[in-house]
Amino acid sequence: MGSYCNESYAEFLDSLKAAGVVIRNESEVRERLAESQRWRSAFMTLAANGRTIGIEFHVNGEGSDPRAVQRVMAEHAFPAEKEAAFIAQLTADR
Repeated sequence: MGSYCNESYAEFLDSLKAAGVVIRNESEVRERLAESQRWRSAFMTLAANGRTIGIEFHVNGEGSDPRAVQRVMAEHAFPAEKEAAFIAQLTADR
């Protein structure tokens, strides 16, 4: 349940990293997503609120491509508004 396509959260995270996204405390992210039946929802919660537990997502200046991140999220069945929210969070000044 909770799966819209055959890709796993692990493939999704690996694809995000290939698109230039840096994941701080990646092992915690992977552990939490592994425990969730609805890993997409869990991911969005971690992206929005993970800083309190040391989880952060940001782009590595030179290697990042917002369009590539958008493609990754679309390929893994994230709604467009979730894609936009995540990309906005990635590019926001911290």
